[in-house]
Amino acid sequence: MTRERKLQIGLWAIGAVIALAVPFMFGPFRVGQFTLVIAYAVAVLGLNLLVGYSGQISLGHGAFFALGAYVAAILIAKEGFPHLLTLPIAGAVCFAAGLLLGIPALRLRGLYLALVTLAVGIAVPQLIKRFEGLTDGTQGINVLQPSAPDWVPLADDQFLYFLTLLLALPMFLLASNMVRGRVGRAMVTMRENEIAAKAMGVNLATFKTGTFAIAAMYAGLGGALYTFSIGFVAPESFTLTLSFAFLAAVVVGGLATITGAVFGALFIEFVPVYASDVNEALAGVIYGAVLIAFMYALRDGIVGLGRRLIRRASRPSGGASVGTGRPRVGASEARRET
Repeated sequence: MTRERKLQIGLWAIGAVIALAVPFMFGPFRVGQFTLVIAYAVAVLGLNLLVGYSGQISLGHGAFFALGAYVAAILIAKEGFPHLLTLPIAGAVCFAAGLLLGIPALRLRGLYLALVTLAVGIAVPQLIKRFEGLTDGTQGINVLQPSAPDWVPLADDQFLYFLTLLLALPMFLLASNMVRGRVGRAMVTMRENEIAAKAMGVNLATFKTGTFAIAAMYAGLGGALYTFSIGFVAPESFTLTLSFAFLAAVVVGGLATITGAVFGALFIEFVPVYASDVNEALAGVIYGAVLIAFMYALRDGIVGLGRRLIRRASRPSGGASVGTGRPRVGASEARRET
């Protein structure tokens, strides 16, 4: 096993320990924030599959997040469905909606596709208000949050955190396996050169619409988890700002990465809070300045920085490979390796 691989496994182990320890390290409010981070991370992961891997721009991801949240809220509050049963239903509804939105992606690219998705992001909050009989309009819907069973020695906030984490893990594993296989290679080839992808036998129509549908499904599942963690949904929670925040999270975490979704979700959840603590009147300005600083310093995202640090830490001292006498890597080759 290489030194780089050992460092990666060590970091994964540390991350797992931190994730399991979070509910016992903080109070209920902070644990609730971390629960919300997990819900956001699932949605951001779906957007990264669309933007980072397949190269299709979407500015309406928050609309699918809202759709999944409202499907779960309506089923729980008005139909009496169990919480867990609403997850596959929310995912299926958003998958179908994403499939419909993916049809324009067959003919539109770049800014034109971005404008179509932007229109969806603008329209959905207004539609929620219009269908007041179903969504309760601007008043929103209160939802009973999952509570810890008597046989579980956890507080309700701790139980909700672990439940959300347990539900999110299969989604991350599914995405990781997908991008490492034939589907992921086809998506990346399509992103780099559609003509080459078509020549290699990639069905562009299938992969474009399918990627939109999968991204929407992840957003819907994240929205359902959001409903579990917040216990309330209203149109004001799903404005266009949310879609932009998801896109920012993708870039901050790292394009075409799986773990980047977690770092991006941490960014959009905690940076605005700390910015408000510094100066509530200038919270937006501080948040924007931090985002600009991140983009200037870390163009390949937090995960990209981590990869560079791991590579440097795994290199033998002096720039030579052990037992090979390999000379120090030249500048141009170093750039390629990093």
